[in-house]
Order: sequence, then structure tokens, then C-alpha cells
Amino acid sequence: MKFGDLKCTVVLIIPCLNEALPIAGVIRDVLAEGVDSVIVVDNGSTDDTALRATEAGAVVVSEPRRGYGRACAAGLAAVPHEAEMVCFMDGDGSDVASFLRDVVDPIVFDRADFVMGSRLRGNREAGSMTPQQIVAGWLAGLLIRLQYGARFTDMSPFRAMRVERLRTLGMTEQTYGWNLEMQMRVAAAGLRIIEVPVDHRCRRGGVSKVSGNLIAGFSAALKITTTYVRLSLSLRTASSASALQRNAT
Repeated sequence: MKFGDLKCTVVLIIPCLNEALPIAGVIRDVLAEGVDSVIVVDNGSTDDTALRATEAGAVVVSEPRRGYGRACAAGLAAVPHEAEMVCFMDGDGSDVASFLRDVVDPIVFDRADFVMGSRLRGNREAGSMTPQQIVAGWLAGLLIRLQYGARFTDMSPFRAMRVERLRTLGMTEQTYGWNLEMQMRVAAAGLRIIEVPVDHRCRRGGVSKVSGNLIAGFSAALKITTTYVRLSLSLRTASSASALQRNAT
């Protein structure tokens, strides 16, 4: 992608599960914004998601083991070595591609290490987010702020980091807790964080795996909660061990 006189190689990762209807349009929109390549991770789709993504110009990676975190990790593993920055967004058409540069820009110009597009700070189409999604983002933001001092208003999938920095975070979550884990790890590491407002739309196709299903929504909420507790304890233990090691030397 070009930013004035600067050039930064940006790869966009889109985890997908049964999003054949909107995925081609999503890919065309992000390519029109100048992103260098798109990696679609087919997370076990039973429709033509992979075929339509390929036809639209994306590199398709198969990760048949279900799990949002697994799909994101598979996409990251497929990022070419020359790529400088990696972005994530959903494949259902709800994220607005025209905000991609707003998400990437602070990292390109070294104002941030991690940027997330906040749907709560942008304009939301009516019905595009459920009350439980809004509350979950607010609660996660409150807990992270109390523990680490970092401020988040959302757990939006629309985010960006430099590739090598993300690879050193130590991400392990395999399901819906991936986004929360990333936010907690960047906060615990003291990285520079910026939230930018992004608009959000109702999905353009497919069926929500979380917000549109009460049981799935409860399962995702439980996974996010357990991820927070587990990772909070893990990061605290790692921090204490590091402090002891520094004192010993």
C-alpha cells in the first residue's frame, strides 16, 4: 500500500466459514483500497467460499479444524516473509473496507504498534451489533483498563500490527478469545495502542456464528470470559517471573 511517498507491504487476513455470498465483494473492496494481498482462511466451509475467494483474487488457505483463533493463526502462518504489516477483518461484509487506511496509517507513520477499529466509536447501521456484543466489548475494555491501563471500547476484528511484532506476542487462543488475547497481550507488553472509529454494517450474507444464535453467543461469551481469566493469571505469572529474574541479576 502507498501512503504518500511511503510504501508498506500490507497483507489482509480474512477468516471465513460459509461466507460464499459476501466474500467476493469484500475481497474486491479491500483490493481497491490498495492492500497488497488478501489471505482468506477457509475454516471448514460447506459452501463455495473458497472457490469464490480464489476467483476474486485472494490466496485461500484451508484450516478445516473449526475455531476463529485457529483460522487467524493459519492465516498468519501463510503471510509471506516480505510482508511488513498484517490486518484482520471479517468476511461477512460488515467491516467497511474504506476504513482500512485509517487502521493502518498510525502504524505506517510510527504512531502506534497496534491499531483497532472501534465499531462503537464509529457509525453503526441499525442492527449490525447485538446488545451482548456491545456489552462484551465494554466489559472487556473495562477489565483491561483496570489491569493494564490500556483503553479499549470494543473487541472488533478490524485491526492491524506489524507482522513480526504479532508473531512475537505468543498467541495461543484457538477460538473466539483470539481478539481478546491479542488486546490483553499488547496491553501487558506496554505497546502503543490506538483505537480509530470505523463504520459498521449489517452482514451482507451468511449466518452469524455468535450474535445470531443464543447458544453460540453464550458459548462465545463463556470462552471469552475463561480466556480473560486464564490469560490474566498467565501474564501475571510471567511478569512476576521476569521481575524475579531481573532482581537476581
